Amino acid sequence: MLKIIDKYILKRYLGTFIVMLLMFIPIGIVIDVSEKVNKMIENQVSFSAVAKYYLDFTIYFANLLFPIFLFLSVIWFTSKLANNTEIIAILSSGISFSRFLRPYIIGASIVSLFALVMTIFLVPNASAGFKNFRYTYLTNSGPEGMRDDTNVFRQISKDEYIFVSNFNNVSKMAFNFSMEKFEGDKLKYKLLASRIKWNPKDSTYTLYNYNKRKVGEFGDIIESGEVKDTVFKFELEDLTPVVFIAETLPLNELTKFIDKERARGSSNINVYLVVLYKKYSIPVSAFILTIIAVAVSSMKRRGGMGTNLAIGIILAFAFVFLDKVFGVLAEKSSAPPLLAVWTPNIVFGILAIYLLRNAKR
Repeated sequence: MLKIIDKYILKRYLGTFIVMLLMFIPIGIVIDVSEKVNKMIENQVSFSAVAKYYLDFTIYFANLLFPIFLFLSVIWFTSKLANNTEIIAILSSGISFSRFLRPYIIGASIVSLFALVMTIFLVPNASAGFKNFRYTYLTNSGPEGMRDDTNVFRQISKDEYIFVSNFNNVSKMAFNFSMEKFEGDKLKYKLLASRIKWNPKDSTYTLYNYNKRKVGEFGDIIESGEVKDTVFKFELEDLTPVVFIAETLPLNELTKFIDKERARGSSNINVYLVVLYKKYSIPVSAFILTIIAVAVSSMKRRGGMGTNLAIGIILAFAFVFLDKVFGVLAEKSSAPPLLAVWTPNIVFGILAIYLLRNAKR
């Protein structure tokens, strides 16, 4: 059963967090509008499209920054409790510091559960709408810029590889196509074409200026021609995924997509794994940052709330910095994505244990 003190702290915890969101998200929207309004007017974007964009913007950034909002809100109201000597009164009544933490942990659990639900069900669609709008109306590259369509190399089966130099999503045509099939370490055949076009009506491909060399035991067989309709086991559009596609997929589809891309030898596999692992690491960070915030702000300091907020802002920026650095490291290098994504939580988890021990003294 929750006691009066638990309800009091939990109410302040959740209330301050909600106020923080309601205060900073509109500020973020105003800043974003001021930066992009000229581009929107220039491209004659409809009001409904803009309204949908800012709904997606709200969900996308609330999920992205919620650990920081949570961290600052806990520091804010806990510092007020400390300045009003309410924490001293609570601890002097015989309540231990660990018991004092209980409503904070309950609050972190509620917020983390909400964040996890958002991440699984709401964020993928919001991310798709947010990124599509930016590429369609706000960047010079247009919708084509959404696709990883230059120097595309894929492993489409255990022993088959294809390459295209670039791909046009509008015409469904790729250029400088090549396909190689191996048996063990021996080349069985190689197919080259200046262009390859996907025909969605009958799920066939048209090869232009093609040349096929089949390696034989007693000599090679060469076939060439100007135009040929044929069938392959892949869809050309699948080989040029949207660069941010992992962010737009629900959890079950994301795991299937990663397995498929791993089998194809995708060079973006670490990017997709970072997105997957962050779905679980972000809710966990709520607990860690809550404990740090309470430990930092529960003691009355010279300088009062301002000092605690300054410490909190420094720690928040340090968390964001570590999260970004290790995320990029995992995407651009051979660093294990799982370790890179969880490193900020591990580092701040150790810091939380250290600060909590000091606060209990």
